[in-house]
This record gives sequence, C-alpha cells and structure tokens, in this order.
Amino acid sequence: MNAKDILNKFGFHAEDEPISIYAFSPVYRVTQPGGEYIIKKTQSPMLKANRLMAYTTSLKESGIDVVVPVSMTTDNPMAIDGAMYVVYPFIEGSTYSGLDSEIQEAGKLLGRIHALSSNENKFNLSHYDVYDFNEKEAEDGIQKINQNSSAYDIEISPKLEDRLMQAVHNQEDLNQAALPHVATPYDYKANNLIYTPDPYLIDPDNAGWVPRIFDLALVLLLFHNELETAPDQPFTSRQWKLFLTGYEESVVLSPKEKSYWPKAIEHVFLDEVMWLMADTPEDWHNSAQRKLFEKLVQLLMNVEEYDFM
Repeated sequence: MNAKDILNKFGFHAEDEPISIYAFSPVYRVTQPGGEYIIKKTQSPMLKANRLMAYTTSLKESGIDVVVPVSMTTDNPMAIDGAMYVVYPFIEGSTYSGLDSEIQEAGKLLGRIHALSSNENKFNLSHYDVYDFNEKEAEDGIQKINQNSSAYDIEISPKLEDRLMQAVHNQEDLNQAALPHVATPYDYKANNLIYTPDPYLIDPDNAGWVPRIFDLALVLLLFHNELETAPDQPFTSRQWKLFLTGYEESVVLSPKEKSYWPKAIEHVFLDEVMWLMADTPEDWHNSAQRKLFEKLVQLLMNVEEYDFM
C-alpha cells in the first residue's frame, strides 16, 4: 500500500505521494486544515498498540510531555495492510544540539518517566527477554565490524571481542539477577526528543518493560545516534554526569543496580550496538557515524568512567 492510501485511511488528503521524513521507517508529516500531524508505524498487533497507547496516555496525564494519538473520526491507531499505524500531533520546537542544559533536562525527563513506573507491568508492555546470544553470533558480529572498519583503515580494538564474549557469558547472571524493571520508552535518544524548550518525547513507540539500568545503558551508548545536530560521539564522562544530575532528581538506583552497571553496558552493547556496527555497512559511509562507532568501542573499554554519582 502506498503512502497516499495510508493517509486516506485516516481521512487525510494528499495531492502527491508523501515521502517519509525518516530513512529507516515510514514516517509522514502531514499538513491539513486542522493542523500538522505525524503518521508512523507503531507496535503490532492491535492489542500491543492499545497497551502502548494506554501507557503513553498515563504518562501524559501525569504531566509528561509525550505524544499521544490524535482524537479522530477514524480508528487511531489503525491496522493497515498488516501493520499498525498511528497519528500523532506534530510538535514544533528545536532539535538537540548537545548543550549542557539540553542534556540535563533530558536526564530529568527520563527520571520522571522512570519514577512514574509501578513495580508491576500494569500496562502489559513487552517484557525484555533478550538473553540468548551465543559465541558464534558474537564472533560473526566482530568479523563484520572488522570488515566494515577496515574499508576505512580503522582499527577496532582487539579487546572488543573479549568484552563481547564476556557479555555473552554474563547473560544468565543478568537474567537471574532480578533487577528492577520499569515501563519505559526504551528508545530514549536525542532524535526522539524535540525541545519546546523543555524536552518533548515524540517517539515512544518502542516502549517496554525493561531493566531500569538497561534503559540507562542504551541512553549512554546511543543517545547521539542518527541525529545530524548531535555530537559525533557518545556522551563524555562529564556529559554523562550532567544527564545523571537531572535523572537522579527523581530516581535513586539500588546498590544491586550499581553493582551490575558494567555488565549492563556490555549487554546492551551486545544487543543494540553490535548489530548496528555489523549489519549496517551503509552507516560506515558517513564520517560522523564512523567516529561515533570508534568512540563507542572506546567507551566500552573504559566503562569505569561512566559510573553513578
């Protein structure tokens, strides 16, 4: 189904075929007499989509700046051609640029989101359960990363393989650790925030029930990914402390979480960063993305610099 048909399903009219504003997934910005909107894919099937919307609506009602489905005469979200689509309002504002104030405010917003989570998965969000990597997958990932990096004369630390193997071996320990979980967007990155001037979460569609420190590890590693206006490296240790300054206004991590923090960073690197560096050779064409990948490996080799206060 083409984009015009998707818009028509929601009662929108488009003269020309809309072009996605996001390279990796269909996301359409629509201007209509009633305002501006974003149409994008969301969680599927309908049951998961409705659970997600119940969660984000709860956040909105609690004072969190987050998009929720626009009230329409059609169903929203809606099943279209085997996928689920949702219409959100378009949020006016500025994109993140790496300012200290932006980092601290982003930490504050995530802290408020985590603090609102109950101790139980009351919205029945998808439960994080990725603890089944094997050594062969890690070896293949390292091989692809080395192939991608060598094309640009970049030498990846040989210690990366040791760290990823260590992460493979630590999976069961993390799985059995009974770490505190939270309902969270679990894609909390700069490209999913618009500053109005306070940060406004514009893409909560990956929300799940996730170990709290895994969500923080994802922020540490990939907050600057896929955004031209962001720095071409992950947080520095100083910037990480700024983020935590905002975050810890609302959340106090447990001693267990702090003790498992290095393992959590390694695990999230294995789960989220390894495939990004291995399976997206086109990203290596971008010099900023190459630098980000290099710096991510350096971060992994120096996790002690990114501890909690």
